[in-house]
Amino acid sequence: MKIPCELIVWYVLPSIRRELARELVEKHGMTQAEVARRFGVTDAAISQYLKSKRGTSREIETSEKYEEFKKEVERAAMRILNGSDIVTETCRICEMVKKSGMLISIYESYTGVKAPQCICPQME
Repeated sequence: MKIPCELIVWYVLPSIRRELARELVEKHGMTQAEVARRFGVTDAAISQYLKSKRGTSREIETSEKYEEFKKEVERAAMRILNGSDIVTETCRICEMVKKSGMLISIYESYTGVKAPQCICPQME
């Protein structure tokens, strides 16, 4: 059985990197090399993110919360350009994925079982 954190590593983090790379390169003019340096990956990895050879997640891209995800990526890109670091911004986006319920859909889709209580959004 996969634990939720494994699914974050396999599906959520690559999608965050892909969308952030696209935002930083295509909308803000950063070079692939600069984005790679900030992400701590190779230039080739950034190229693969930009060509959607890495970081695609059907569950995220078809989620009703996808637009909210994209908006959070846009805000994160602006914060990165203004001095924030990739770790902080990736964590913010990941937290949004968890709180929005997107992780529940990913978990249930890939495991075929009901999501554990630990990843269900808390009712306030």
